[in-house]
Amino acid sequence: MIESLRRPQVLAAATRLLAVALLPAASLRSPGRGRYLACQWALAMRYPAEDLEGLNEPARAAFTAARTEAFWRHRQLIGLTSGHRDAADQHRLFAEEVHRTGSVTAARRRVLPPHESAHVRGTALDVRPSEGAAWLERHGPQYRLYRRYDNEWWHFEYHAHTVPMRLPDPDSLRPSSMARVAS
Repeated sequence: MIESLRRPQVLAAATRLLAVALLPAASLRSPGRGRYLACQWALAMRYPAEDLEGLNEPARAAFTAARTEAFWRHRQLIGLTSGHRDAADQHRLFAEEVHRTGSVTAARRRVLPPHESAHVRGTALDVRPSEGAAWLERHGPQYRLYRRYDNEWWHFEYHAHTVPMRLPDPDSLRPSSMARVAS
């Protein structure tokens, strides 16, 4: 039990040590941006399955800048669980949630259909671990990254020109008249 509780701490410490070891090479490769590059390299090794492709460029830049600050200034790792999804993947996730919950309304509390999803637009980020999400919730607004839903601690969205309202769940986006019709 204690071993499983310590594993994330050990991996985080190893990732920080790796970034420090990579710093000279990163500084040679990109003068003036060595800390940024070493951080991205180390996090790519820590979270090898993450995929930043498909995020729109401002969202991607905001996320990588935020997690670089979290990493070097606050010793906090932030990984990406899910970013951009194509419409077919989003539709599959929505259909699976409808099947699992038995209703469109219940499914919408967790997954939106493709035409409403910020993941399809490339502006949504599902992050990990929970400590990283907590950091992003506190510091993300300076990068235009906002936690959108009370029921999803991991879900953040990039909003360049607005501060979005925090909602109880994704289904809260629908006008109540639409919610009655769709149920």
